Amino acid sequence: MEVGVEREVPRTRGATVAAFLATPVGRAARLGFIGSLLVTLGSFGVGDIPRANTWLQDTSMAWVTYGHGKSLSALLFWAGVALMVVAWVRLGRVVLAERLATTDAGDASMSGVGELRWAAAAWAAPLMLAVPVYSRDVYAYLAQGALLRDGLNPYVDGPASQPGPLLDSMAQVWATTTAPYGPFFVAITRGVTEITGDHTIPGVLLMRLVMLPGWALAIWAVPRLAAHVGRDPRVAAWLVVFNPMLVIHLVAGPHVEMLMAGVLVAGVVLALRGHHVSGLLVLGVAVSIKVTAGIAIPFVLWIWLSHIRSRREVRAVDVARAFAVIVATTVAVFGVFTLLIGHGFGWLNGLGYADRIINWLTLPTAIAHIITYLVAPFTAIPLGPVLSVSRTVGSVVLAVALVCIWWRFRRDERSAVVGMAVAMFAVLLLEPSTLPWYYSWALVFTGAAAITRRWLAVIVGACVFMLIVFQPDDSILLYEPTDLVFAALLAGLAGWSLCRVDPLRLRRAMERVR
Repeated sequence: MEVGVEREVPRTRGATVAAFLATPVGRAARLGFIGSLLVTLGSFGVGDIPRANTWLQDTSMAWVTYGHGKSLSALLFWAGVALMVVAWVRLGRVVLAERLATTDAGDASMSGVGELRWAAAAWAAPLMLAVPVYSRDVYAYLAQGALLRDGLNPYVDGPASQPGPLLDSMAQVWATTTAPYGPFFVAITRGVTEITGDHTIPGVLLMRLVMLPGWALAIWAVPRLAAHVGRDPRVAAWLVVFNPMLVIHLVAGPHVEMLMAGVLVAGVVLALRGHHVSGLLVLGVAVSIKVTAGIAIPFVLWIWLSHIRSRREVRAVDVARAFAVIVATTVAVFGVFTLLIGHGFGWLNGLGYADRIINWLTLPTAIAHIITYLVAPFTAIPLGPVLSVSRTVGSVVLAVALVCIWWRFRRDERSAVVGMAVAMFAVLLLEPSTLPWYYSWALVFTGAAAITRRWLAVIVGACVFMLIVFQPDDSILLYEPTDLVFAALLAGLAGWSLCRVDPLRLRRAMERVR
């Protein structure tokens, strides 16, 4: 080696990881990972364990699911949730402080997103082993898949048609209802039950595994969508794939949205990049998972026409051709899966059972509650009839609103993506019922909008609120005034903390003590 010439010593992978963990982003990522581990550990005592003969119900595990053991599990679970929320807010402050400069033209830089992807994967990894929390839907998926496996029709027959551990473990309110999911997802559930049989624990673990590609697609696609329309990809990634409400509900839940949301946003990214037919094929798969994804498809027309407009003037034949390809492609994909399953459009029947869910998070339900409360001093009106009318009116308003939103957001590709988010939020507000994990439909597109820090704080508060009022054992605190106020205060603190470096002034107090 020549004298006076220094050779650069390559950094090892361990050194790189250590350097990352020493950064503000790395510290927040590590804190969220610890929180995820605690949530997983706590889920064994407060989660929705299967109601079947499993080791989770064995007497040797009773100390975890009853008495002091359950109380300890609850402490672990909520401590984990708190750490994930704190880490999320801290990470949000970092990425907002380092918000990438973007312009109206051109893609935003993807610099710095890679480390966030690995951190997001680390947050989700422990939850793959958690006991299902907040819902027993995963057992319903398995029970519906078992029906198809055994020659029955999940679009006609409810899980009650086939007694067993899967039926026992699911929420009994859905025991007699039919599957509302698309043919592709039902085929997936059948494949899982063909491997795991009626065994609940292997079934849950494999369901998570087969839906995990959806979460991986979301981690890949959400920042790319934001960058393509000139927004900060790091902020978009932070808002969605680090969101504790989404991570816990979708992965630890788990829920079909874990797969659907990722496929949906990936299809839109392909369309934005000019791969219109490929994007529509992927969107067709998303609709075949859950029909709600179809709300995004009409906006692809505006994306396509925007690309044509960038090269030349749009002609009537261009509009007709794009519209025809959009309809033909998505219908063909959905049709293929429908033919493979062989049970037609029976999933439409299952959509009608959503009205069994009653909470005031949707406007029709909230209005029905208000009406019954206001007239209570004068006459007793049951909630049911009022709810039926308000939900019917809400459905009509929603149909009109979706058309208006589609037409309003037709200017360019960025406008079209924002329109997708607005349309999804309209569904969440006006449909008969909504649940926390449904918000993944809209949030995956929210990064494309120019959202101020204050509005981001509102979203943070709303997500934390729903993470608290819906409990891991399926109970709901939306009608418990004391718990509701407590949840609102914590949610407000979380949102406020996004805008404040030291919201409780603890650092300032410590400095005065010193």
